[in-house]
Amino acid sequence: MLSFESDYIQGAHEKILKRLAETNREPLSGYGNDKYCESAKEKIRQACDCKEAEIFFLTGGTQTNQIVISSMLKSYEGVVAAHTGHISVHEAGAIEHSGHKVLTIPGHEGKIKVEELTAYLKAYWEDSSHEHMVFPGMVYISHPTEYGTLYTEKELAEIAGVCGEYSIPLYLDGARLGYGLMSRGTDVTLAKIARYCDVFYIGGTKVGALCGEAVVFPKKNMPVHFLTLAKQKGGLLAKGRLLGVQFDTLFTDDLYFQISAHAIEMAEKMKEMFREKDKRFFLDSPTNQQFLILEDGEMARLKEQINFDIWERYDEGHTVVRFATSWATETEDVNRLREVMPSGGQ
Repeated sequence: MLSFESDYIQGAHEKILKRLAETNREPLSGYGNDKYCESAKEKIRQACDCKEAEIFFLTGGTQTNQIVISSMLKSYEGVVAAHTGHISVHEAGAIEHSGHKVLTIPGHEGKIKVEELTAYLKAYWEDSSHEHMVFPGMVYISHPTEYGTLYTEKELAEIAGVCGEYSIPLYLDGARLGYGLMSRGTDVTLAKIARYCDVFYIGGTKVGALCGEAVVFPKKNMPVHFLTLAKQKGGLLAKGRLLGVQFDTLFTDDLYFQISAHAIEMAEKMKEMFREKDKRFFLDSPTNQQFLILEDGEMARLKEQINFDIWERYDEGHTVVRFATSWATETEDVNRLREVMPSGGQ
């Protein structure tokens, strides 16, 4: 069945599978203490233009968010995020389960506004009873956001400035980071993210890897005994080589960026087709996730031929749905979608 359900529905890029097979019989030390992890780290440092970066490979996005956030916060602190943020909505309360509250502020097509962040932090510290409340100890953003939208460099710089003013770290969730970096017209690069953020991760699971995320601490600020904390919380692989080989491959000859650019090209083709079919967009996403407003009857009929994600209710008779391309999407997939997608229907 034709599927645009998400960007992790396929296995892994063939070059990764080839390297895993080629290195399979090599006896290597565990827990990330192997030559492939070290090689991958060095390549990521170069890509980030950050020679001092400390890098740690973890198994998946939810584990990464929980481990990073809980290891950097004090017991009485929470993390500020958009009310639509991934940690607020789609992680089954993983952050709260670690003992830290997600402190939500408004999200605007997935993004937070620096003015509202400033107002929130200012109001907290001016409250005479703030010691009885959860302290805002970190700011969380994702790039791309849950709605496929992107921050500009100016927005990143402004948010980082507020975090610096209040001495709290800025954490960027990069589960789909490759698709953001290769989006047309973006002015954000890996080097700029490393400059403005205190910690971020480069997503592998949704960008060509079987699994795994690369956490980057660009300011030599990795929490003490981070490996122990990762193991304690179930995010450490004994066969760390599996992550090292994958990221070493992704960051060889710009593979990560090439396959991300391919997903964007496919998304642009899909957007053009949706416009030709006179479909109604929920918002303008510049990345691989595209959101349409479909009449419920049309949505049900399409579901018989295509897998896509049902996102949220729009009104009594319409639903917001998501179509996502990935590193593995082919032109023929978009052409087949064109054949089954009816015109109009708004």
